[in-house]
Amino acid sequence: MARPRRFRRVCREPEYSGFSPEGIAGTEEVVLSVDEFEVLRLVDFEKKTHGACAAQMEISRTTVTEIYESARYKVADSLVNGKRLVITGGSYRLCNGTNQTCGNHCRKDPPSHEMIIPGKEGIDMRIAVTYDSQTGEIFQHFGHTESFKIYDVEDGKIVSSQVVGTNGSGHGALAGFLLGGGVNVLICGGIGMGAQNALAQAGIQLYGGASGAADTAVEALLAGNLLYNPDVQCSHHGHGHEHGHNCGGHGHGHGGCGSHGGTCHS
Repeated sequence: MARPRRFRRVCREPEYSGFSPEGIAGTEEVVLSVDEFEVLRLVDFEKKTHGACAAQMEISRTTVTEIYESARYKVADSLVNGKRLVITGGSYRLCNGTNQTCGNHCRKDPPSHEMIIPGKEGIDMRIAVTYDSQTGEIFQHFGHTESFKIYDVEDGKIVSSQVVGTNGSGHGALAGFLLGGGVNVLICGGIGMGAQNALAQAGIQLYGGASGAADTAVEALLAGNLLYNPDVQCSHHGHGHEHGHNCGGHGHGHGGCGSHGGTCHS
């Protein structure tokens, strides 16, 4: 399994999610990731050096330069070619305000509906699993999950975990919930295409159609042998569940909803 990119620490998410050229309808889009936006904010707006930017975002100076060049090109493409600029997604985590380089830009107390992000050095992967708190297993309907179990991974080993409630968030909103919590990998059971697209846009890697104990699944992922269904499809809005359909349990090893064309509401 390829090593995931290290999270880029950002002070806060942008206040504006996009910009459109005046007088042009139906224009093409350019997607600027949140970490690209943060590099532009620090280097071009706050006039920080690439070294200072790297220290604040907890990445290398080389990575800052690569992100900066990509971001500048996207902004230029938007301005020159009249494309709508959309700011979303990326590989980042929100700062908890403990780093001395941040100044007063970071929020010190995340809103209650968001998961707390530990201010740990060296965390290189954050895995979320749709979680059934009563059984400890993977909850099989992404859009209806009431909680996630979050695992922080350092050097291929779990260093901490926490269970967080979704507070009624559902479907596409859950992608934003996970993104705001710095998650870059999701393990789940059934999940629909709308949610899959939202996760992809957020830069969160998906392992759908998995089943069994959440802890066991994460250990299997880290060992490179997680059984999942890369083609999981869920869309029947729950009708089959009233007749005993078990999303994620068709006995084909992948544990995946969609292995037989079965579908689940997500």
